[in-house]
Amino acid sequence: MSTASKHTPSPAGSEALSPETYQIRRVALYAFLINLLLAAAKASLAVFSGSLAITAGAIDSATDSFASLAVYGGVRLSSRRSPTFPLGLYKIENLISVVIALFIFFAGYEIVRHILGSGPAAVEVTPLVLLVLAGTTAVTFGFGRYALKVGRRTGSPTLIAEGKHRQVDVLSSLVVFVSALLSYVDIQFSLFGLGIDELAAAVVVLFIAHAGWELLTEGMRVLLDASVEQETLEQARDIIHSEPLVTEIIALVGRNAGRFRFLQTTIRVRTENLTKAHAATERIQNRLQDELDNVERVLIHVEPRRAEHHRVAVPLETRHGRLSHHFGEAGFFAFVQRNRENGAVVEQTVKANPFATVAKGKGIQVAEWLVQEKVDQVLVREDIRHKGPGYVFANAGIDVRTAAAEELEEALTGAENEAAG
Repeated sequence: MSTASKHTPSPAGSEALSPETYQIRRVALYAFLINLLLAAAKASLAVFSGSLAITAGAIDSATDSFASLAVYGGVRLSSRRSPTFPLGLYKIENLISVVIALFIFFAGYEIVRHILGSGPAAVEVTPLVLLVLAGTTAVTFGFGRYALKVGRRTGSPTLIAEGKHRQVDVLSSLVVFVSALLSYVDIQFSLFGLGIDELAAAVVVLFIAHAGWELLTEGMRVLLDASVEQETLEQARDIIHSEPLVTEIIALVGRNAGRFRFLQTTIRVRTENLTKAHAATERIQNRLQDELDNVERVLIHVEPRRAEHHRVAVPLETRHGRLSHHFGEAGFFAFVQRNRENGAVVEQTVKANPFATVAKGKGIQVAEWLVQEKVDQVLVREDIRHKGPGYVFANAGIDVRTAAAEELEEALTGAENEAAG
C-alpha cells in the first residue's frame, strides 16, 4: 500500500501555503470588504429612500458580509495542519459554503417578513440613488466574475460559491434598480395587492432562495463524501491502465474535501518483485497528481496477481501458425490465453502487426504494443533480451523466452514443459 500527497505536512499549527491558497485567502478578504461596503451603501440608500426593495438588497449584502467573514476564517483554517486532524481541515471550506446558504435563507426570511408585515410606503428616489445602485450592481458583477475565475482556476468551492452568489446578486440588484427607476419616473402598478417596490423585493427573495439551495446541496454533497466527478475517475482509470505493470484495476474511488481530491485504488500488477511494484505505484501517483487538478493524496493498494490465466504473445509469419524468425518484422502475432495450472488454451486470436512496415524502431514499437495488450509472456525465435524490445519487456515485468520450434503449437508445448521443469 502506498500513499502520496502534494503537500508536505507541516508541524502542528504551522502552515505550508501554495500560491493558490494565498490567492484564495486574498480573494476571500476582498469579498468581505466589498460586501461590507455594499451593505453600508445600500443601507444608507434604504434609509434615505424608504424603499423595501433597497432594504431587501441591504439585508442581503449585510448577510453576505458576515458570511464572507466566516469564509475568510474558514479558508485560513482549512490550510492549517494539526495532529488532531491528520487528513487535514479541507472540508471546512465546504462547511462554510453550507453556512453561507443558511445566511442566505435567513436574509430571504427577513425580506419576506418585511413584505408581509408592512403596508405600502412612500418611496423617494433621486438621481443619486439610481447612480449608487448602478455602481453597486457594476461592482457586484465585476467581483463575481473575478471570484469565479479564481475559484475555477484553484478549484476552491468557497470562491466558486462566492462567484455564483455574486452572479445572483447582479440579477437581484438589477431588479432593485429597475424598481427604483420606475418609482423615479412615477410609473405605478400593483399585482396581488403588492406595489412595484414590494414585488421587486419578492423577486429578490426568489433569487436568494435559488442561490441558497444550490450552495446548500453542493456543500452537503461533499460533506457526506460524495464521489468525485465521473469524468475525473475515468481520467484516473486511463492513467492507471497506461502503467505497463498494471494488469487490472480492482477498485477506484475518490472524494472531494474543500477544493482538493482524494483518490484510492486497488490494483493488480504483473510482478511479484516488491521493488518493481513500488516503483510502479510511484509512477502512477506522480501522474495522477500532475495530470489531474487538485489531487491532494493518492492511496494505492497492490494485490498479488491472479494465477488462473496468463496471456502469451508469439510472432508469426502467417496467420496459420508458423513462427517468424524476426520479432519486429513479423506479419502477425498470436495471442494465447492459457490456464496457469494445466496449460490448457482458453482463448486464441491472431492480430496483424501494426508496425511491420515501419522504417525505424519497429522492434520497440511492437514491444510497447504488446505491453498495451497486457501480455504476460512472449515466445520468440531470436534472442531479444539484451535489445531494445527486451528492455521494454523487462521494465513491464513480461517474461521473454526463446522458442526453437517452427510451429505455434509446438512452441507453446515447449514453453509449458520448460515451465513445468
